[in-house]
Amino acid sequence: MTELRIEGLSKAYGPDAPNVLDGLDLTVPGGALAAVLGPSGCGKTTLLRIIAGFLRADAGSVTVGGRVLTGPGVHLPPERRRIGIVPQEGALFPHLSVERNVAFGLTGLDRTARRRRTETMLDLVGLAGYGERMPHELSGGQQQRISLARALAPQPALVLLDEPFNALDSALRAGVRADVRSALRLSGATAVLVTHDQQEALSTADLVAVVRDGCVVQCDTPQQVYQRPADPWVAGFVGDAVLLPATADNGKAVTALGTIPLMRGEGPATGTVLLRPEQLQLTDAVSAAAGGTVTDVRYFGHDAMVTVAVDGLDEPVDVRAVGPLAVQPGQRTGIRVRGEALLHA
Repeated sequence: MTELRIEGLSKAYGPDAPNVLDGLDLTVPGGALAAVLGPSGCGKTTLLRIIAGFLRADAGSVTVGGRVLTGPGVHLPPERRRIGIVPQEGALFPHLSVERNVAFGLTGLDRTARRRRTETMLDLVGLAGYGERMPHELSGGQQQRISLARALAPQPALVLLDEPFNALDSALRAGVRADVRSALRLSGATAVLVTHDQQEALSTADLVAVVRDGCVVQCDTPQQVYQRPADPWVAGFVGDAVLLPATADNGKAVTALGTIPLMRGEGPATGTVLLRPEQLQLTDAVSAAAGGTVTDVRYFGHDAMVTVAVDGLDEPVDVRAVGPLAVQPGQRTGIRVRGEALLHA
């Protein structure tokens, strides 16, 4: 297994242009899948291209398995980096069969070894027996899995996935993500997935690195990033967030929704409390500590998002409700908070 270590990476597109990457640091343990998540323009694609060797960094270093790929006076060309790339939409060679696509990067092997390795890779991605087919005979999801097989076939030190599920419809995307994740784990490869899809990052990766303005503002497990975001911006970016003004009092936050225990016990005297919509529960309007008027209901089948204009708050809050809905827009409702909250200054 090979660790990816990025230190102080900076890049600007011109002498007077602002930095796209600004001293970015990131470490991905060997064998882990890390998702680099951020809004458009934050530097995700630039980071991927520097790791792959397609761009030169202005400063900083990229090391894979202790081998320096980019650093002061060092810039290995892409073909010497032992990095596999899974681009958007597969990008298979249309004139080559599936077998020949997968075997494309297998140089230095005899025909028998190439065929054996190709068959192993097709089996790994769940497409054994598809070797004679042409790319146009495959579905979009199958093409992405073949692209992964092609990237893994030369046994690279690192695999880069550049928003590889964007072109797939929503019904297919989750299944292909699960297949790709399983194949990467079975291969033991270290991988970096670049995405702007929060659900994709949280459900697929071992680590999530949230990038803002060219820097990693938080890198942790999906659960930690979601439950303990570094600041209110991260909280709102990685999922639906309920942000409330609050004051701290003896390890609790006093808010318009009542008094809520704090995760860390202590915090700033005043600040912004973070809750998730699933922590809020609709209750009887008379007995609840807080209440308001329902302004909108969005039904998704497995749950619904209910927007409530809360008494004493300038902004409405969203409540994720599970089960039969007993409220409609215009009705009064109570709100109860479950669990603990984070308080940010």
